[in-house]
Amino acid sequence: MTTDPTALLARVGPRLAELRRERDLTLAALSRTTGISTSTLSRLESGQRKATLELLLPIARAHGVGLDDLVGAEPAVPDPRVRGLEPVRMGRAAAYPLTRGPVQPRPYRLVYPPGLECGELRTHEGFEWVYVISGQLTLLLGDKEIVLGTGEAAEFDCHVPHGFATGDQPVEALSLFGKQGERAHLRASGRRS
Repeated sequence: MTTDPTALLARVGPRLAELRRERDLTLAALSRTTGISTSTLSRLESGQRKATLELLLPIARAHGVGLDDLVGAEPAVPDPRVRGLEPVRMGRAAAYPLTRGPVQPRPYRLVYPPGLECGELRTHEGFEWVYVISGQLTLLLGDKEIVLGTGEAAEFDCHVPHGFATGDQPVEALSLFGKQGERAHLRASGRRS
């Protein structure tokens, strides 16, 4: 993203012409709307006249856009990385939230220790999704035992009693929990570590 004023100003003329053409306006029509002469508008578009705030504000209003749109400035992109979120205990496993927001279902990176035994199978409302990043995760689903290896995923109805177990290696997985799944697996298993 460029913030160099000279480079931004050089893009104003072509951007003004582009916006006017997109709206199918003539220079005369834009002149009537803005109160700026057609010759001034023409010189702005061709780069023969330097853009000023006094000229750009009425043009922005006429087009229904912000000043950034007139100069073609790219919006500042915030850092998208999710950092500093504390893991939540899920029995002996750790669940790391992958978003700050209140999205549903909510994604988590799960780290299961080796030798994890399932214990009591749980049921709750909703669906659950799990993707194994590394290791082998045993999904106990009703009376079935399904071993998920690296790169495998499962989706299941949480009305069916379910739980997870690991062998002699740790397992890392991604999971999506709806509100009910968060309550049943994360909040009921323990507080933040």
